[in-house]
Amino acid sequence: MTTMLSTIALTLITLAAVPFSAATLKFDVPAGWTSKAPTSSMRIAEFTLPRVTGDSEDASVTVFFFGASQGGNVQANIDRWIGQMAQPDGQPSSKVARTTASTAASGLKLSIVDVSGTYVAEVAPGSSERFNKLGFRQIAVYVATPGGPYFVKCVGPAATVAKWHDSLQAFLRSARYE
Repeated sequence: MTTMLSTIALTLITLAAVPFSAATLKFDVPAGWTSKAPTSSMRIAEFTLPRVTGDSEDASVTVFFFGASQGGNVQANIDRWIGQMAQPDGQPSSKVARTTASTAASGLKLSIVDVSGTYVAEVAPGSSERFNKLGFRQIAVYVATPGGPYFVKCVGPAATVAKWHDSLQAFLRSARYE
């Protein structure tokens, strides 16, 4: 009896010591993208997309996760992303933004906004300082998962983002929650 209880206790201790790993959003990273260390705990991944000839800087792709019930709903995010771009003629960016719904190969629902203009997002969350980057394009995506929303944001000079558009679409199609 004592041996049996020791075995059960040992088994329970062994099971408790097994590391637990929660599901997370995963992607297939396209060739040519350069991974870099995330600069914030809210950033799951960051990539650099090399610039095309004539552009002054590279584009970036960042994947965010704020928690299971954080980050706002789809429309609030689309509105915020559209508001991060200004139009040279003063019209609202909502007039030129393209919003689409898509599905990853795994079945995850994607809500995508694609808008070009002058990138005027806050330099840091809550900052009064803003970017002022003419000729930029932003493709931002709300990825609905069972564990809460993830957010993918591609920003950079319009020509560079255009060069990497197909690989970004492949990246999004590969999204899976494992």
